[in-house]
Amino acid sequence: MRNFKSDSVDRLFDAVLSLKDRDECYAFFDDICTIKEITDMAQRLDTAFLIDEGISYQKISERIGVSTATISRVSRCLNYGAGGYRAVIDRMKEDGE
Repeated sequence: MRNFKSDSVDRLFDAVLSLKDRDECYAFFDDICTIKEITDMAQRLDTAFLIDEGISYQKISERIGVSTATISRVSRCLNYGAGGYRAVIDRMKEDGE
């Protein structure tokens, strides 16, 4: 496990897991994050989905406005990271989202 594991991070993750629907997610994340932090996370997830679809870095950058450095980092995490992106992408594909 990563070196950021702590009781505080466990509490944060437990809080996220306790959210019941999208409205609760909006409320919680609006309180805990800046709009920029939320949109940055959303763009990274969008980037992971596009990489998984085989879209080129240039087209991803043009489509969602992220730098190629961000795309490269997301790609590295998707291919060699802890498996978080892969788990979410696969699960969301199964659910038809």
